[in-house]
Amino acid sequence: MKRLALITALLLASTAAQAQLASKITHYDPAKTRVAKAVHDGAGAMNFGALMDTKTLSTDFIFLHRGILQPKSGIGQHFHNHCEEMFVILDGEAEFTINGRTSTLKGPAGAPNRMGASHGIYNATDKPVEWMNINVGTSKVYDAFNLGDDRVGAPKDAIPQFITMKLDKALLKPAPTGTGVTRRRVLGPSIFFSPWAYYDHVMVAPGGSTVSTTSSDISEAYYVISGDGSVTVNGETVAIKKGDAIPVDLGQSKSFKGGSAPLELMIIGIAKDMKTKEAFLAEMANSF
Repeated sequence: MKRLALITALLLASTAAQAQLASKITHYDPAKTRVAKAVHDGAGAMNFGALMDTKTLSTDFIFLHRGILQPKSGIGQHFHNHCEEMFVILDGEAEFTINGRTSTLKGPAGAPNRMGASHGIYNATDKPVEWMNINVGTSKVYDAFNLGDDRVGAPKDAIPQFITMKLDKALLKPAPTGTGVTRRRVLGPSIFFSPWAYYDHVMVAPGGSTVSTTSSDISEAYYVISGDGSVTVNGETVAIKKGDAIPVDLGQSKSFKGGSAPLELMIIGIAKDMKTKEAFLAEMANSF
């Protein structure tokens, strides 16, 4: 009887642990987004939903938003002086603006907007565009100053005059650890002025897995771009799929496994403070 009671207790504890992790994982559902009009004095309307906020991680991660830029719609040009933001499009194309210079980017792509700079985005096409917004600050406080500029009809540079990134699977390389894992550091620590440390692109093949790692200095926000699999955080395992957002805070162990289809992830790394971020940057510089 005692053995049966022990087994039952362990099973209940395991179920409770999985429920705890599952409650922290959010899922993007277009049907549950809200319509937002004239965002930062932008044109038209967009569908908008929050997947993560200031309470998700203990670091100065502010939010992860997901939604749809409707045709002939966008986000007006505005400044951030105490936080950094990056618009990402997962398909189609959109006109990105940084500091008044505009270029068309084809998804999946994005452009980081560093502190003290202005940015905006406009979907000039007749098709909706899948959109994402990531924000990291020098604190948990979000700030913005609108310019009243919707960027409709803005002149465009053939070559972007600002930092851009592209999520290109052809650029992924085998990871030194894990099985069936390819990886690329798309944006490194020198790109950002805040504790934002990196933006990575990872693919885990069906049946493949990453090794379990833990960091006391950097928290991470994961988003499943495509595919399915599972994540294990501090020994708790939960199935994940396209559209899921998974937080991993300081000191938590994590590993991922591929499922029936390749598990494609984007990773936002945030250092616990600027001293840690600078040490991380110096370590990378010394490795070359």
